[in-house]
Amino acid sequence: MKALVYHGKRTVSIDTVPTPCVTESKDAVVKVTVTTVCGSDLHLWNNEIPEVKDGDILGHEAVGIVESVGADVKKIQKGMRVVVSAIIAEGSCEYCKREEYSLCDCTNPSGVMEKMYGNRIAGIFGYSHLLGGYPGAQAEYIRVPFADMNLLPLPDDVPDETALTLSDIACTGYHATELTSVLPGHTVAVWGCGPVGLMAQSWSLFRGAKKVIAIDCVPARLALAKQKLGVDVTTINFKEEDVVKRIKELVPNGPDACIDATGFDYAKSFVHKVERMLYLETDAIDAATEAIIACRKGGTVSFIADYIGYSNHFPMGAFMEKGLTARGGQVFVQRYWHKILSWIRDGKFDPTFVLTHRLPFDETPRVYATFDAKEDGMVKAVLYTRFSSEGKILLREE
Repeated sequence: MKALVYHGKRTVSIDTVPTPCVTESKDAVVKVTVTTVCGSDLHLWNNEIPEVKDGDILGHEAVGIVESVGADVKKIQKGMRVVVSAIIAEGSCEYCKREEYSLCDCTNPSGVMEKMYGNRIAGIFGYSHLLGGYPGAQAEYIRVPFADMNLLPLPDDVPDETALTLSDIACTGYHATELTSVLPGHTVAVWGCGPVGLMAQSWSLFRGAKKVIAIDCVPARLALAKQKLGVDVTTINFKEEDVVKRIKELVPNGPDACIDATGFDYAKSFVHKVERMLYLETDAIDAATEAIIACRKGGTVSFIADYIGYSNHFPMGAFMEKGLTARGGQVFVQRYWHKILSWIRDGKFDPTFVLTHRLPFDETPRVYATFDAKEDGMVKAVLYTRFSSEGKILLREE
């Protein structure tokens, strides 16, 4: 089969690799029809995540057709069209029973993570051996452990590219608003207008927020937020304005909820740029610091983008004295995807506004480079494999 394979910093290629098969009784093998590149995949491409190795297949979002199933798979059958959860959960541990699926105790054997964090979280497809070393979804086939838990059958009225957002970004954006407990009448500030940031903004409006403040520096992304999400969104270009000062002008007491959807490698200040360059810290926290300073007293801050290690200059005084609540964590995909799918089918929510490019799977290496450079207005690219009849039609039309 063809797969997107990592070969070192900023070096990936479409290679021919062995096709996976069912190896455990609860496995399924899925023939992938659509996949995509996530913003978090760029951390791997830039060699900023520990334990990514030459030969790893990347990617954690996919829709496809079930090719085969193990003897103990009960709900998933061959021939079903399914979406694959980015998060790999086993289903019966204490965390899964609480629907905290990304904290599953059973799917990530990484001793490195246990040493770094004191515990291991769930495995994630195609996201380094720190997250289990699972071959990823940017491939023509993928083996899915615990298939009954990690595959969602799809109805005929939901296209592949719409369903693809359920793997990660639609659920992750919703998770951000759950972590911050967004309520009707709230003001929400979101740092980052990538796919997850845009989803968090859209879900905030869905939940009744009266105002959303979108912060980024890429004009095309800020324009997309304003164009697609409407008059209740105010945009701030952090290269042109002082973010905290502008937020205070808009919301004197500060937002009720602040969501950091940027991640560890977006240093804005000179100090964090230098400290990351000199390996004095792994994670820049400029956006996190702004969120804490801008947030209203008693408000909530959530960290939904990737942070991996250690940071300097955390504003502990402001965090403590203002009585803030901070929450973070990887998404609980399986908790959310059923209800989000129902909202999509009912026409209440449309996640496809973030889909900016549609390309054949062989173009995946170019997508990494374009996405990382934030060029060509790329926010989310749908990548169709040779098995996608939907892709053949759409690509011919474009």
